[in-house]
Amino acid sequence: MALGMDALHDFGIQSTHYLQVNYRDSQDWFILVSVLADLRNAFYVLFPIWFHLQEAVGIRLLWVAVIGDWLNLVFKWILFGQRPYWWVRDTDYYSNTSAPLIKQFSVTCETGPGSPSGHAMGTAGVYYVMVTSILSIFRGKKKPTYRFRCLNVTLWLAFWVVQLSVCLSRIYLAAHFPHQVVAGVLSGIAVAETSYHVRGIYNASLRKYILVTGFLFGFAVGFYLLLRVLGVDLLWTLEKARRWCERPEWVHIDTTPFASLLKNLGTLLGLGLALHSGMYRQSCGSRLHGLPFRLGCIGASLVLLHLLDTWKPPAQVELVFYILSFCKSAAVPLASVSLIPYCLAQLLGRPHGKVL
Repeated sequence: MALGMDALHDFGIQSTHYLQVNYRDSQDWFILVSVLADLRNAFYVLFPIWFHLQEAVGIRLLWVAVIGDWLNLVFKWILFGQRPYWWVRDTDYYSNTSAPLIKQFSVTCETGPGSPSGHAMGTAGVYYVMVTSILSIFRGKKKPTYRFRCLNVTLWLAFWVVQLSVCLSRIYLAAHFPHQVVAGVLSGIAVAETSYHVRGIYNASLRKYILVTGFLFGFAVGFYLLLRVLGVDLLWTLEKARRWCERPEWVHIDTTPFASLLKNLGTLLGLGLALHSGMYRQSCGSRLHGLPFRLGCIGASLVLLHLLDTWKPPAQVELVFYILSFCKSAAVPLASVSLIPYCLAQLLGRPHGKVL
């Protein structure tokens, strides 16, 4: 078993080496793809756009992103996946030969386990939601037209081009092995497809949001503590990252498993609070019916969330960083779902429920 995994990891290292040597001029492109594929962009960019255009799609997109990333964390803790940038330097597989030279980048040194790829899983789930939602909007009740078939082919082709780009990017940057990105894509699609059959997410009560958030947090922490009692340290990757990353400043606390967990849970709870706030109910009529109003909400949301994203919680004390990250993430849906529509409606002086 160990020999088979070593051979699989060696194939991944050779793939990374091949890409880095033969596509050296594409370095900036691969880094850009990896940055754009970060799940943060789904929360700060895609969610506010979709929510104000098609509320149900925005809600589903956020649920898929949060649950998918939570499952990704659990899978990583179970599978104990290595990452190329530390495995190639830590293994004795190349004891009788020279190991391939693998270059690291500023976005390489993530601190969590590597399998499955969170970037690939998140991108697959989010883009699957968007593609299927667009097709659902344009699909007529009658027999599909030629234009719809063309749209169907175009969107799915674009979907797989995006997935391939993300996978190659993560391999190029030595952040993941090929089998990890493939597992990520398949897992992300599975989560997105499953969400179609969970209708309760669209009208979930605030109590349900609180219970789900509490369950996800309790399960993750309980699982961690249980294995810790059994002598298994689920944070074993932190030592690997700090030891083998070329530059200490490339090891960021916001890539740790608990940072990811709290950011996701903060976003989910923030959505629940926003959807059941008085500001949301007062601005609901205008936001749903007026296209100019909705476009204004999108523009204001993107600007405000961009400013919010530029603020980074201080990382000197981990507990403080985690708490502030949770609050910052909760502010994202609170701002875009309730605060901005309410303020914009008040600014325009529109009566409650009046169509713009």
